Amino acid sequence: MPKQSKKATNSPSKEIITWLSPVGYLQVTLSNAKVQSIDLVSDPNLPLSNDAKDALQQNIVLQLQEYFQKKRQVFDFPLDWNQGTPFQQRVWQALTHISYAQTQSYGDIARAIGQPTAVRAVGHAVGKNPWLIVVPCHRVIASSGRIGGFSSGIETKRQLLKLEFGTTKAVID
Repeated sequence: MPKQSKKATNSPSKEIITWLSPVGYLQVTLSNAKVQSIDLVSDPNLPLSNDAKDALQQNIVLQLQEYFQKKRQVFDFPLDWNQGTPFQQRVWQALTHISYAQTQSYGDIARAIGQPTAVRAVGHAVGKNPWLIVVPCHRVIASSGRIGGFSSGIETKRQLLKLEFGTTKAVID
């Protein structure tokens, strides 16, 4: 069951849900009824309660649970796109077009946003993606087919790809 907590911040409208998923504790930060971030955290270290507070929080947790149960491939809760640079936002938007159980290379993303020589910059932007799983940065691999890096750890990336593909054999490492 989801666990939620309000965290004291400068913005009184910020709320945090911490949920134990199959890949570890996922921490969802919300502000003004939009998801600001979804991160994997090793130690949530928050005062927790047993239930999501409202319908939006329940919907977010339900959709994440459905993803891990292989019942959901696309998410439809609101994300706060008013963060990051314009370049990062274009990269993150491009990530949303990578279908479930598909991969694209950093070069593919660079070409998709109209900047084919910006492969390294795309890699940096992918690494800054604030919405783990929902904006599927785990589906981006090196052009050689190697699994590449991942901000939440390479083992988490392997687990997510294995969940979607049924195996990590589709990706070399």
